[in-house]
Amino acid sequence: MRTGYRVDTVRAAERALMAELPEGALMQRAAAGLAAACAGLLERVSGARIALLVGSGDNGGDALYAGARLARRGAGVTAVLLTPERAHPGGVRALLAAGGRTRDAGPAGLRAIERADLVLDGIVGIGGKGGLRPDALPVVRAAEGALVVAVDLPSGVDADTGEVRGDAVRADATVTFGTYKPGLLVDPAREHAGALRLVDIGLGPHLPAVPDVEALQHADVAGLLPRPAAESDKYRRGVVGVVAGSARYPGAAVMCVAGALHGGAGAVRYAGPAADAVIARFPETLVSSGRPADAGRVQAWVVGPGLGDGTEARRALDDVLASDVPVLVDADGLRLLSPDAVRARRAPTVLTPHAGEAAALLGTAREEVEGARLAAVRALAERFGATALLKGSTTVVAAPDGGPARVNPTGTPWLATAGSGDVLSGLTGSLLAAGLPGRDAAAVGAYLHGLAARALGEAPITAMGVAEELRGVWEDVAAG
Repeated sequence: MRTGYRVDTVRAAERALMAELPEGALMQRAAAGLAAACAGLLERVSGARIALLVGSGDNGGDALYAGARLARRGAGVTAVLLTPERAHPGGVRALLAAGGRTRDAGPAGLRAIERADLVLDGIVGIGGKGGLRPDALPVVRAAEGALVVAVDLPSGVDADTGEVRGDAVRADATVTFGTYKPGLLVDPAREHAGALRLVDIGLGPHLPAVPDVEALQHADVAGLLPRPAAESDKYRRGVVGVVAGSARYPGAAVMCVAGALHGGAGAVRYAGPAADAVIARFPETLVSSGRPADAGRVQAWVVGPGLGDGTEARRALDDVLASDVPVLVDADGLRLLSPDAVRARRAPTVLTPHAGEAAALLGTAREEVEGARLAAVRALAERFGATALLKGSTTVVAAPDGGPARVNPTGTPWLATAGSGDVLSGLTGSLLAAGLPGRDAAAVGAYLHGLAARALGEAPITAMGVAEELRGVWEDVAAG
């Protein structure tokens, strides 16, 4: 599992570790890992032209010491000092002793950057807030033709939140130290980070057991997947109820049921006006046109996709929320939802909005949600007392207990297609019916959903294609 910690936690861990080490040893560890990562990105180190963008903080020192190591291997290294009087003195001395050179951010410095094969971004460290200052923009723009490697994180992004409020470096790769920072895992900052490389500098024993964010990997998901036992029947495996679709949107019901059937449910009960469309596509579905409460026994409900906003839709939502089993609410169900109705429930509730729906639920602008995804998903979980899954370029899950947010690493832009969210709802509902807690069901559902889309390749996909691919990715993950 990838874990990430806020800046204040990382700083505390660094102080504790530095107290155990000789002076400067921690920076040397970081510089050694950074230099090795850069060497791996270059076809050859000897003869390569490397430019360092050096600010006044420790990131600049890391870049300078890494540059010195690369210079000793034959690279031509130029450090462009944005604030020469505040550059790390030990790092400057090491670079010059290794045969490197320094320039200010004037014409000679800009020419060195423009000619570079690789540029190290050491302008601003993890404590930076807001976008780049105007005096940094010329050197960043001069680096646009080179391979850009960010030191710890791209300058101009927020390490804690993933927000990008102003100009920021767009790196091809980011070499981060000790632990991931939340902003490296969450858009929009994640887009600026490129490929991530974590360098172990020994922080682990000094970090808390519970991180601020986490991202599941294959092994984590494999350990959470429900598996039938020898004595399992359809009820032990989980029966999920689906309340979705309408005369206008019968396809939403079909997509939601598809996700549920391919998500491991022992059985799927459908209650709603699209029963004919559902049974025509999936004859194994148990269908009912009456109230959800009369549909039969279920272990979880999914409500909302394509439901509409009329009187019948409101009654169906109220019926489902009154049940004593986990409920997932999506799409039209979210527009009919009140925080009080959710908070009054004793059984778990999972909400799965996209950014526009989340903005409506929080009474804010869509742009605010997209720019601060971690804050938005945590606010939803707190306000509704429910697990919130915020769909989008980075799908993020937060639970009402305030534990670590979970960031999904498998998403792809190709999932921005009609019906894909309905498939995710059905899939996640099946995992709830199988007994997974809300946070696990949401995170595992998002992970498998993203993998299924990726398995279809870099080309247009359909929601049904994603649903049909779920069996294959489930098998791959379960096999380890």
